[in-house]
Amino acid sequence: MELLIQQSQASGTVTAPPSKGMAHRQLISAALGSEVRAVDNLDWSEDILATLDCLQALGACVERKETGVQIGGLDPFANGAPLTLPCRESGSTLRFLLPLALLSGREVTFLGTPRLLERPLEPYERICAQQRLFYDRQADRLTVRGPLRPDEFEIQGDLSSQFVSGLFFALPFLSAPSRVTILPPVESRPYIDMTMAVLRNFGIRIVGVGNDKYHIPAKQKYRPHPVKVEGDWSSAAYLQALNFLGGNVRLLGLDPLSPQGDKAFDSYLKGMRGKKPTLNISDTPDLGPILMAVAAAGHGVTLEGTHRLQYKESDRGAVMAQELEKFGIQAVVDENRIWVEDGVLRTPTEPLDSHGDHRIAMALAVLLTLVGGRLCDAEAVGKSWPGFYETLQGLGIVIQNAEEQNSEDGSGI
Repeated sequence: MELLIQQSQASGTVTAPPSKGMAHRQLISAALGSEVRAVDNLDWSEDILATLDCLQALGACVERKETGVQIGGLDPFANGAPLTLPCRESGSTLRFLLPLALLSGREVTFLGTPRLLERPLEPYERICAQQRLFYDRQADRLTVRGPLRPDEFEIQGDLSSQFVSGLFFALPFLSAPSRVTILPPVESRPYIDMTMAVLRNFGIRIVGVGNDKYHIPAKQKYRPHPVKVEGDWSSAAYLQALNFLGGNVRLLGLDPLSPQGDKAFDSYLKGMRGKKPTLNISDTPDLGPILMAVAAAGHGVTLEGTHRLQYKESDRGAVMAQELEKFGIQAVVDENRIWVEDGVLRTPTEPLDSHGDHRIAMALAVLLTLVGGRLCDAEAVGKSWPGFYETLQGLGIVIQNAEEQNSEDGSGI
């Protein structure tokens, strides 16, 4: 889908969409409860649907309602015929559920796009090798077979916090205690804090014992209770960016005490007003694309701690640099640093490309509100925020389907 986004200014009041990161964690925890309970305020993004499909395939009772689900009753030790779990392109789904799939002795195959299966999974591969568990990774699938045993696990701290979270979901079920050590440097710590906060609410104890070491007591049970997913600070960043670009958007539904690390975006914006700051985003890598977009409209930025952007749905630093060049803005991408130069933003003379990445699509759409232009593969936002463009339109941003526009005027843009 190609969209024509016209130069227009955002104004109005909007409620932030539900947090995808919290929803994954709360759905998994609720599914592992012995009784069915409600998880409300869900957005039906592709990633959340992937997690729900996989939880149901694993044996959870899932009943979809208008704004949420009734979910529970998943027994991760259930054996039987081999299972197939459709992860689509959701890295959270795959990495969170893989250790749970290893609790039983049944064969479980995770299906996903080639890009998903290209993303790092080495910590789990090492665990399976150490415990002599079956692990077979192909271009579009990963097959594993347990059972996982209690152990002392070491996880790289600068690859992805999702490996730590995945173990935290599964290890409390085991018959003996385990220990998880996160090897320095530890990045994305707020995401680990999110997982621990959700687990506490479901009655699971993860005990910090110093120096990024965690003790996980054995034979724990998830305590079922209804939950409502809180607003998403990651999505709110795109709306906050509209204000930075001159808009007047009032945001509702965000918890200032949330463990979500991406609430740091507000402080990043304050540091970018009138100057070119240096920001370390090692704890908040998902903010990389929108920070690059905002910097392109401002005075530039130096981003540090960016090496993990290459492992996302696209190589985000590289593709943002490629797209910013169409605006006349130069960006240089190094192994762990990105420079966005100061410049004069101009209307692109060729369509922008989301590269199939939802965060690239949203960041470019926000930037186009300043100068206008076309965005290809715009439907990529469905991975995390299906209603993104409708939200922009509700704030006064003029968006049209480019094909319909061409048929109306007989010309391009």
